Amino acid sequence: MKKGMSVSIANELFAPVAALLVGQANKVASLGLTLNKAKSAAINFHMNPSVGKEAYILKVASKKIDIEASTGAGAFYALQTLMQLMPAAMSGDAAAAGSISIPNCTIEDEPRFGYRGLMLDVGRYYFSVEDIKRFLDVMAMYKLNTFHWHLTEDQGWRVEIKKYPLLTQISSVRKESMLGHYRDRKYDGKPHGGFYTQEQIKEVVAYATSKYITVIPEIEMPGHSQAVLAAYPQLGCNPDKIYQVATRWGVSEDVLAPREETFKFLEDVLTEVMALFPGQYIHIGGDECPKTQWRESRFCQNLMKQLGLKNEDELQSYFIRRIDQFVTSKGKKLLGWDEILEGGLSPNAMVMSWRGVKGGVEAAKQKHDVVMSPDSFFYLDYYQGDAKTEPLAIGGDLPLSKSYSFEPDLPELTEEETKHVVGIQANVWTEYISNIKYAEYMTYPRALALAEIAWSPKAPKDYPGFKKRLTAHMPHMDARKINYAKVFLKQ
Repeated sequence: MKKGMSVSIANELFAPVAALLVGQANKVASLGLTLNKAKSAAINFHMNPSVGKEAYILKVASKKIDIEASTGAGAFYALQTLMQLMPAAMSGDAAAAGSISIPNCTIEDEPRFGYRGLMLDVGRYYFSVEDIKRFLDVMAMYKLNTFHWHLTEDQGWRVEIKKYPLLTQISSVRKESMLGHYRDRKYDGKPHGGFYTQEQIKEVVAYATSKYITVIPEIEMPGHSQAVLAAYPQLGCNPDKIYQVATRWGVSEDVLAPREETFKFLEDVLTEVMALFPGQYIHIGGDECPKTQWRESRFCQNLMKQLGLKNEDELQSYFIRRIDQFVTSKGKKLLGWDEILEGGLSPNAMVMSWRGVKGGVEAAKQKHDVVMSPDSFFYLDYYQGDAKTEPLAIGGDLPLSKSYSFEPDLPELTEEETKHVVGIQANVWTEYISNIKYAEYMTYPRALALAEIAWSPKAPKDYPGFKKRLTAHMPHMDARKINYAKVFLKQ
């Protein structure tokens, strides 16, 4: 690439992507690229209806670059590949040399899975809008296309709901946070809080859309809801109890009661949430719901008799099915952790398998779409190296090589059932991660293993080859100032 080159687009769909290329090349290398609609230029974006919606063809010759795609997303992913072929400085913001050399090549590329996700938990620790945009920026570099935003927790509610203002006045702030390991039972004595206004949510969703990333919100129920009860105790099993937003990590016994008042509250909340997120899926959690309070509740026990339910597990299934029916009636699809499988779901509900792959296998056999997110491979809050030398983490042992070793094509599934495995996701839980730099350190490079598995065709695992490619790519990450962990270099 030389100074004064022009960039042409065959379709307005490609204009935003072409503008990104022009902006980056001019900012870093002062190339003076210009965007036009001429039929031929040094860099050309062509419409090719025969390639898939996220696929592209990239051809680099000595005096010409051609990109073929059928969608803006395909062109965007071609651009990410082109950026990786350029000198590392082009991935950053600092000024660099004026000419850019790119190896001649032809690349025909498309993703293996349509769902390539990362989750960030903002319930335990609030991250600013700028932090979220930064998280999305790095995701986009690696062709990850789904951001799962974990917005509510026992320890904090993070989304403005206009009908229920106490959620942001009370539920969004806890009086203190745990210090050190859970076993130490120490606290910092400092209030922690924050929430996103609906306008901020719209801003983040629009920003993600510009990066061809879909945002899936998660509103936890019926467990992980102690923060809700701090503001609206009447939704719990003991309306007279004084609840506080949780300060201790772990699973709270304080859960929502399956009252009609609770369902009305959740339907109102989800109605406002669905209006903010144009994607098809709404995540409702559904995991880790203790049943002690339901067993001790006269209301719950009477409801179980009335409905002919055998136990409290069936009562949770009743709860999830009620929400499933509501979400479906609004033209959306329900997504939840694998516990939602127990008791039957509507055909369009999707399951996220976190307790290993067993739940995902069962869901696929029941003809539900599945996102594989097994904790032993993709819980990025686990240690990635020796706990004695790594920053504080929740525990576990998940080196980069383990994340890379995951294979979503499971032998337990038939060819037809395998089609229901639509993608994979890694999760960044934040009990011990209080800022974006720390989050990046825990996310990368393990999320790059996920990115390669999710995008590349199934092939025999070659960790030494992956590690070699990753090491060669590190200057790009340095230029982008990604705070990635380097412990993998010693493993």
